[in-house]
Amino acid sequence: MIGARSEELFKKSVEIIPGGVNSPVRAYKSVGMTPPFIKSAKGSKIIDVDGNEYIDYVGSWGPMILGHAHPEVVEEIKKACEDGTTFGAPTEKELKLAEIICGAVPSVEMVRMVSSGTEAVMSAIRLARGFTRRDKILKFEGCYHGHSDGLLAKAGSGALTTGVPDSAGVPADYVKNTITAAYNSCDELEEVFKHYGRDIAAVIVEPVAGNMGLVLPKVEFLESIRKLTIEHGALMIFDEVISGFRVSFSGAQGYYGITPDITVFGKIIGGGMPVGAYGGRKEIMDMISPNGPVYQAGTLSGNPVAMAAGIKTLEILRDNPEIYEDIGKRAQELEMAFMKAAQKYGIALKVNRLGSLLGVFFTDADVVDLKSAVKSDLERFKRYFKYMLEKGIYIAPSQFEAVFMSFAHDEADIDKTSKAVDYAFSKL
Repeated sequence: MIGARSEELFKKSVEIIPGGVNSPVRAYKSVGMTPPFIKSAKGSKIIDVDGNEYIDYVGSWGPMILGHAHPEVVEEIKKACEDGTTFGAPTEKELKLAEIICGAVPSVEMVRMVSSGTEAVMSAIRLARGFTRRDKILKFEGCYHGHSDGLLAKAGSGALTTGVPDSAGVPADYVKNTITAAYNSCDELEEVFKHYGRDIAAVIVEPVAGNMGLVLPKVEFLESIRKLTIEHGALMIFDEVISGFRVSFSGAQGYYGITPDITVFGKIIGGGMPVGAYGGRKEIMDMISPNGPVYQAGTLSGNPVAMAAGIKTLEILRDNPEIYEDIGKRAQELEMAFMKAAQKYGIALKVNRLGSLLGVFFTDADVVDLKSAVKSDLERFKRYFKYMLEKGIYIAPSQFEAVFMSFAHDEADIDKTSKAVDYAFSKL
């Protein structure tokens, strides 16, 4: 379990860092434990400050698709650092990464680099409003788009309820133009457009929802968004911070054959370094300063170290397309291990999977939206999490996060994880 050194560091951290962590889920409050403090990572493994080694299925929340400290990526980071860590000026690297992204994702004709997914979403929303000259944004329950004020809204009593603040410190006026509806509900989507269609600037959606656990889209739901936005002159924004370059090299939009107007990227395009981006049709992107009136800027945007890591990561994925098939096969093996153990011990379980992404829910109902996701047995998840960590398996400390497989996970990892699942389920 959690070692003495991690306990000591957490005790000190809570005195000078809010909650002892720099992102809330890391505090392990939902599982009632002290978080392990990580010292290093390599391949599919992470090691904490007490020397405990874990098989990692968090992968820094998604970007480590090649595994930790991939030697080719690390080498590019080292070389970039030797040339200088930041300039606040144009570099050839940002152009090269932009060319790779535009070449991989057909809907993206131009792309602007930023420093995080939250910043990318915030900028994309501003761009959509500037382009359409409208104010309202439609988002879906359970989809997380970063912590900018206007998107920290949750649903009221259905599709026709405008957002209310989901965080202290967010004025009601900031989310009054945010409309919420149920994910995967074509009926609610149509009702929203029936009432607000002429005022909606954009619909933003995770095409593969990864922030209420993994919830897969109904293809007709994505198609309905595309159809209605075109009919009403609104823009369709795909938040591919999780799905981009992971579901396929062309993202969820390539996998499902849906073309959005704007796409948001993060995590993976920096190969583990802090980075984000948003891109889309040239006529839309030309609205961004200095070409147009929509302002957005950032000193660290296009940071050369992050660009170097991203270039090498995407080059490896582009030049080795079999990676996606291989990771998907291993994820499928793990999916079967979960289902086998659930059947063996009579555990109510649903597993959603798409390629290298899995969502494991302790419920007997299909999980298709936030309403069905929150019916999962959270107390059972807590115990499951504890037993998995005890067996050296590092998963997200929340029922509502995804499991991320990487190319570094091998058959030995899957075998050990499968045995851990059997052990954990035997205790439930």
